[in-house]
Amino acid sequence: MQVKKTTRNAQGGGTIRQRKDGRWEARYTLGRNPGTGKQVQKSVYGDTQAAVRKKLAQAIAAIDQGAHIEPSRLTVGAWLDTWLSEYAKPAVKHMTHDSYMRIIKNHIKPSLGATRLSALSAPLIQSLYNELTNKGLSAKTVKNIHGVLHRALQQAVSVSYLSFNPADACILPRMVKKSILPLDDYQITALLEAIRGHQYETLYMVALFSGMRQSEIIGLKWDCVDFKAGTILIKRQLQKERVKDGKYFLSTVKNDKSRIITPAPSIMAALHRHNIEQKRWRLKAGSAWVNDDYVFTNGLGGHLRHGAVYKNYKQIVDSLGLPASRFHDLRHTYAVAALQSGDDIKTVQENLGHHSAAFTLDVYGHVTERMKRESSTRMESFIKGLKVSKG
Repeated sequence: MQVKKTTRNAQGGGTIRQRKDGRWEARYTLGRNPGTGKQVQKSVYGDTQAAVRKKLAQAIAAIDQGAHIEPSRLTVGAWLDTWLSEYAKPAVKHMTHDSYMRIIKNHIKPSLGATRLSALSAPLIQSLYNELTNKGLSAKTVKNIHGVLHRALQQAVSVSYLSFNPADACILPRMVKKSILPLDDYQITALLEAIRGHQYETLYMVALFSGMRQSEIIGLKWDCVDFKAGTILIKRQLQKERVKDGKYFLSTVKNDKSRIITPAPSIMAALHRHNIEQKRWRLKAGSAWVNDDYVFTNGLGGHLRHGAVYKNYKQIVDSLGLPASRFHDLRHTYAVAALQSGDDIKTVQENLGHHSAAFTLDVYGHVTERMKRESSTRMESFIKGLKVSKG
């Protein structure tokens, strides 16, 4: 039996041999099975060594050019599992990976999990999106599901398990922008009166006049509050695992982009008073005090829980006749007030921690339109006030 090896040993590697029946066979390596990690090998056959060598060269060239896609028994569900553990997990935050896992388990696998990856098509995916929309899922949720599936399939393209991404051709439901509900001046005044003396008074003031997110506020520590400079460094947030009895953990801020904000002096003064009051709590608690350095704590120094803060807030706004107001609307209130007070969009974007000024404009564009009209009115007053000699 004649055997001739090529010099290729990884993807595209191959050997040529003459079989007992006289025919020639060339075996080549496609890569590795993502489920088992074993090499995937295929064969081409011919009546002569030259014919087989030519077929082998063509197959290897196709692999090198990314054009060779071998049918696979790999299912969509198996690939999604591999993608989650091998590609997504090392690249994203814990909470993001957790959300990917829930989306795959609850929405993608039930419909597409058993489908062969090589048989997955745009119409099949489109049918899933339509079905989810008909079940009442929001356009934003369907978009998020699409984002996860598209990323996983794009990775399958990158490793040559697919020749193209079938999710590219799908059409998503139209997004309808939700109206934001910032508090107006009267409502802000009423809220400030209602929280006077409340255990979370300073926390609500920070939320209302700094633009910080709830998780950023709850995760804020004193090492990030600089009373001398009058600034707050926002570099972490407190999150909770989205499972039963999930643990709390600190993570980086959204977009992994820490920022320094300079709140109004009255907010820094409120934080200073809170710092003094917290020291009294610490003396009272003695050895029971949890020394984790959080700015906002319970009476023993432990961090606050999102649910407790939100529940208290809802009780307050309900009593003021504002049942639709959410804690996140305090952040919107800050943004609108900042823009109307004359802050430029770039400053507001950086204070909010948005990834771009374009995103901030998209959310608060209606405010800038009002500002443009007011600017026009001011300019008209300026023009009329000019004393121009008549020629």
